[in-house]
Amino acid sequence: MAQLSNRLNRLAPSATLAMSQKSSEMKAQGIDVINMSVGEPDFMTPDHIKKAGKKAIEDNYSKYSPVPGYPALKDAIVAKLKKENQLEYKSSEVIVGTGGKQGVCNTILALVNPEDEVIIPAPYWVSYPQMVKLAGGTPIIINAGFEQDFKITAEQLEKAITPKTKMLILCSPSNPTGSVYSKEELEELAKVISKHENLFVLSDEIYEHINYIGKHNSIAQFQGMKERTIICNGVSKAYAMTGWRLGWVAAPEWIVKGINKLQGQYTSGTSSVSQMAAIAAYTGDQACVEDMRKAFERRRDLIVKLAKEIPGFEVNVPQGAFYLFPKISSFFGKSDGTTTINNSTDFAMYLLEKAHVATVGGDAFGDPDCFRMSYATSDENIIEAMHRIKENLAKLK
Repeated sequence: MAQLSNRLNRLAPSATLAMSQKSSEMKAQGIDVINMSVGEPDFMTPDHIKKAGKKAIEDNYSKYSPVPGYPALKDAIVAKLKKENQLEYKSSEVIVGTGGKQGVCNTILALVNPEDEVIIPAPYWVSYPQMVKLAGGTPIIINAGFEQDFKITAEQLEKAITPKTKMLILCSPSNPTGSVYSKEELEELAKVISKHENLFVLSDEIYEHINYIGKHNSIAQFQGMKERTIICNGVSKAYAMTGWRLGWVAAPEWIVKGINKLQGQYTSGTSSVSQMAAIAAYTGDQACVEDMRKAFERRRDLIVKLAKEIPGFEVNVPQGAFYLFPKISSFFGKSDGTTTINNSTDFAMYLLEKAHVATVGGDAFGDPDCFRMSYATSDENIIEAMHRIKENLAKLK
């Protein structure tokens, strides 16, 4: 009998995409579902960026693009890194890919060998452990729960490092928790990493601009860390360009060359039209980024306030991204007479079926005591969703 590859059988499907699909199916049946499961800004791509995309089509940017990206886009990314992050990169240390997700996966595939260990703080984005497994590596999970604001300490990191450790994956601002590592916290982690030769950091900074504490900090800024750090970023979250599928990696040149070799074999260059739009995103007026950030901050304040009014919720205040990750273990074992909540997946399913609000259970993110809600939706949707959740959770005894 035909069999899928062992490589594929080792992977779990994406829980966030599965939940989003289930809510779409319910909507198609005429059910009014509020989707808070997917991490996608609800804003439209700003007009000046769309205009650049249209112009690219008119100007016949319809041929294969260079595998690492157009030089003009790489130069724009280099200028952004210097201006916003005070980091000096050369164009040869930047490669453009098909979304931030590909940048993360390319980095892991370019550096991780079978049996190499990759440290992943939990809660984590659902795809990190699966990508490590795809590369044949072993995910090593460090738990950083609600009590420590979902951030690992330097001591925890030091304890987890073995001779097999190849990489630490760090996401700040974080998906799924919205936690942000301070400059001081990153410096402590950097001190640990610099003591261990051949240990790299994949720094996922895709939520960099959705930040409520002022300045974004990258672990690459500390002495000796730029040579060890692979920054993965892109235009999807900051510029509301999810469907344009454009991300990039900034890293030491030898790593970028490796990713280029990999990308040349299985996707080639990114959409030429998307690249021209991304040039406009990085070189144009940045007021749109701040406008969206302010809206997300207002929504953060709204959802935190409403979540704190729900009995049984434990809520921290996210400092970035657009997710809330409440602790809901107090509901485990409770029932409304027909449905019993045994875990966070049951909890999310209960909210979908009874409250018609799509969220994602924390099991998928490595924290079974919590669940994730995306507040990348309108104030009205947030208010209505939280009302439905509160009402339906009150039925659990």
